[in-house]
Amino acid sequence: MLNRKKIFQQFKWLKDKNRQFVISANYDGLICASFLSHFLNWELVGYYNMQTIWISESGVKNKKDLIWVDLDIIPTLGRTLGGHIIKLGDSMPRGYSNSCNPNILMNLSNNNFNQKYPLSTLAFLIWLYDVKIPSDNYSKFLILHSDSMWLKFQKYSKNFNNWLHIFSDYNWKELFKNIDSREYEQEVDQIFYSDLINLQAVSGFGKLKSKYLGLQCRESKFNPDWDEDIILNLIELFANHLQWGTFKLPLISKKIKGKKITIPVSEVQNIGISKFIREKKIFSYAITSPKIIKYTIFEKIK
Repeated sequence: MLNRKKIFQQFKWLKDKNRQFVISANYDGLICASFLSHFLNWELVGYYNMQTIWISESGVKNKKDLIWVDLDIIPTLGRTLGGHIIKLGDSMPRGYSNSCNPNILMNLSNNNFNQKYPLSTLAFLIWLYDVKIPSDNYSKFLILHSDSMWLKFQKYSKNFNNWLHIFSDYNWKELFKNIDSREYEQEVDQIFYSDLINLQAVSGFGKLKSKYLGLQCRESKFNPDWDEDIILNLIELFANHLQWGTFKLPLISKKIKGKKITIPVSEVQNIGISKFIREKKIFSYAITSPKIIKYTIFEKIK
């Protein structure tokens, strides 16, 4: 079981108000932005999609103090709230000492990938700050769509329930009630997915499928260059149903393009993760399956 008090002691910045932060460029990051803006008055200054960084002038100026949300970056000064598996065997790079990540907190690596944290970054925030969620169905749709939680609840029930036990000092019962049912899937399809489509907030399909109707996971990735209307519509949707306030979007002044590479984990194991990071000058990476690692490099971030 994880302890809130110990987490706040280890990551003191989690109690700060008015911090600046960058999010993953997708639904999961955006709903975290809505939460953090509402409860901590944090200011969104940029986006990162594991290949490109979009950032405001203020974000560039304060780059050493940014918090990266729903992301795991390597640079030592980067404070992060993430959920990827980043530990390779017993090795974890020094840069992740500022990463508040449930997998790191539970000492999980690629060797126990099947025990990976299955909830979303948003769920971790809800637990950490002990925030009560409205009990209506639409609020549940919004929360459980983040990182496809409702589909993971169906597919990986044993691991999911193990993690709910780790976060047992929170009332999850109402949030996950009746999710493993045909009726819930019908409501998701006919009401929530329909709304996402109308908002043009569906960018593609994920791998997961629902148990009863075979509904394929809807992904909601966005490009800040041309998807501002979609981003604003989602923020409005969160505000209307979760009673979280709206917030200003960052005025992007700089776009930094990187290169995303996929390789077998075995290649990294042969070199050693720390040496691999130094030699390749890796900015961020994630172990996305027991045998695959994806990483991002930039020529130079000024």
